[in-house]
Amino acid sequence: MDLVPALKEPLKQPLKSVLGPATAKVMAEHLGLHSVGDLLHHYPRRYEERGQLTHLADLPMDEHVTVVAQVADARLHSFASAKAPRGKGQRLEVTITDGSGRLQLVFFGNGVHKPHKELLPGTRAMFAGKVSVFNRRLQLAHPAYELLRGDTEEAVETWAGALIPIYPATAKLESWKIGKAIQTVLPSAQEALDPLPDSLREGRGLVSLPEALLKIHRPHTKADIADARARLKWDEAFVLQIALARRRHADAQLPAVPRRPKSDGLLTAFDDRLPFTLTEGQQKVSKEIFDDLATEHPMHRLLQGEVGSGKTMVALRAMLAVVDAGGQAAMLAPTEVLAQQHHRSVVEMMGELAEGGMLGGAEQATKVVLLTGSMGAAARRQALLDLVTGEAGIVIGTHALIEDKVQFHDLGLVVVDEQHRFGVEQRDALRGKGKQPPHLLVMTATPIPRTVAMTVFGDLETSVLDQLPAGRSPIASHVVPAADKPHFLARAWERVREEVASGHQAYVVCPRIGDEDVDPKKKSPEDEAEKRPPLAVLDVAGRLAEGPLSGLKVEVLHGRMHPDDKDAVMRRFAAGETDVLVATTVIEVGVNVPNATAMVIMDADRFGVSQLHQLRGRVGRGSAAGLCLLVTEMPEASAARQRLGAVASTLDGFELSRIDLEQRREGDVLGQAQSGARTSLRVLAVIDDEEIIAEAREEAASVVAADPDLERLPGLRTALDALLDEEREQYLDKG
Repeated sequence: MDLVPALKEPLKQPLKSVLGPATAKVMAEHLGLHSVGDLLHHYPRRYEERGQLTHLADLPMDEHVTVVAQVADARLHSFASAKAPRGKGQRLEVTITDGSGRLQLVFFGNGVHKPHKELLPGTRAMFAGKVSVFNRRLQLAHPAYELLRGDTEEAVETWAGALIPIYPATAKLESWKIGKAIQTVLPSAQEALDPLPDSLREGRGLVSLPEALLKIHRPHTKADIADARARLKWDEAFVLQIALARRRHADAQLPAVPRRPKSDGLLTAFDDRLPFTLTEGQQKVSKEIFDDLATEHPMHRLLQGEVGSGKTMVALRAMLAVVDAGGQAAMLAPTEVLAQQHHRSVVEMMGELAEGGMLGGAEQATKVVLLTGSMGAAARRQALLDLVTGEAGIVIGTHALIEDKVQFHDLGLVVVDEQHRFGVEQRDALRGKGKQPPHLLVMTATPIPRTVAMTVFGDLETSVLDQLPAGRSPIASHVVPAADKPHFLARAWERVREEVASGHQAYVVCPRIGDEDVDPKKKSPEDEAEKRPPLAVLDVAGRLAEGPLSGLKVEVLHGRMHPDDKDAVMRRFAAGETDVLVATTVIEVGVNVPNATAMVIMDADRFGVSQLHQLRGRVGRGSAAGLCLLVTEMPEASAARQRLGAVASTLDGFELSRIDLEQRREGDVLGQAQSGARTSLRVLAVIDDEEIIAEAREEAASVVAADPDLERLPGLRTALDALLDEEREQYLDKG
């Protein structure tokens, strides 16, 4: 075993000892690369072929690009300026071409001399810089460049292959400099410990890790790249699934108190008073949950369902089952508005069953308390007392539930609403409040494609609710192109008036509140719609009340209002006293007003796909049909308009979450949303590589079952340590 640490040392070497402090500093600060191993796993984004030039025709604006092209012509201009009043200022304009398009390079002042000598017509080079527009033409100002003479020793050595790797780079470090640094550390790849068990690698015909690293950085053919990527995808999928499998394995060893409902207890009494029957889906998912609750190990289940599929009902029945069995249940909501809303709807659904210890409470009743940060001292004291004595069987609250002062009599179940808004630390703190680990049910209304669920929530078992309860109405969605067709927007406000005239209510959603400063630097001049800041609640509400919606009762709701004011606004809207609520996304989750039938989303292009789907789910919650209008000023051909078109064309949240994932960068799946750490996925594409992920999950489960501590697989342990930098370790640990 002593050989292992010696073997892995070369990859652990800090870059500053290999590349020099200046380069190492830029790599650490701008690319997050610290060791030789990190750099070897910084893979090329794409490859340029020697004989084939980059497409200049579709360069992205405002991004750092690297292009391979040929100089078409170069002109030196002299001009007068404040610094050079006698016409001594110099500007070099170089036009480069790749056959598909042309690009202007521009150099000024003292920077013109070297390129003027080197960039002669016919010269081929790699150019790197930020694409901008000047006089309606694309240009790179002062790009860095590397001549591709192919005759000097160094150029031949660095670009020996016909395929030139283009690396994710920064303004401070161009792609070819990263390429040269990799050339320096590439011999260390031979020392890389292989994380895949031999049997798995041979069984699937994958190349060894040293060979894969060599082929991805210095491929001779496209087949080399394919071999390398196939192998490296497996590494990523497998190591990640090993981490999740170990988490599941460890959870399965924990003790928990089994919670079985009584046959004539609170749950039965609740079911008897329901005015409707549960959908098949609700019954099936409830059974999965009750089976888990009856075991001696903590349940870890993810409940995902369409907006309005009745998740809260399923969660409430699980909470009642635990109270029946003598335990307590806590529901954690991401905002005060949502916690109050859940508390109200749970108390309404339970009726006298929520009045434990009160006159008129049913005999099996329990107490349902609310705990939020803005409660008065007396109410808070009483709530804390009810929890510690066990008087309250159910508590609903925000992260105030996690504070040290909060103690439970016997916490048996934690329900977390809207998973993606809760930090892992918070879930963990709440779980630590049970005498033994409580059962955990995580709910999300953002449907997650199967592979993402396996990747991000792989430590949770998944239940899916995909039917809408009876009596739910379809929602018609339309894109309103305000810039192309202003009369469509006028018609939108008429539709809102019509809904109100027929006794219904409407939401108008805006991206911004309106009392904050907008950073002028954030506006990008190329984008017409971006010239103005996003529409704001306070402005829009005023304009509507005086203009197209005058005479209607219009109120505003946003996150910076005092909690009591927010609650009062929501109550008036729920009671039907307000016609139109102009709000930010605070209404995105859980707000339930069945009489609200119309929603107009302003600047809809500034919201993500799943967020639009969430928002839209706030209408059509009663028996009247819902209407959602997506207002945008983006031109018809833009990606933003295509995204809105996709949202308007389907109500299937799983389909939309797939579109959303394809449009956002893949890497975000494990990225900031979960742990704040850099994403670990470099070559694995969560949607395209569904098969690999599913197979890796099975392989990982059998490896961990046979060898939970991976004692026989030192290479896998090393890879796991590298994946689970401390932040992600905590994330997976606390999942």
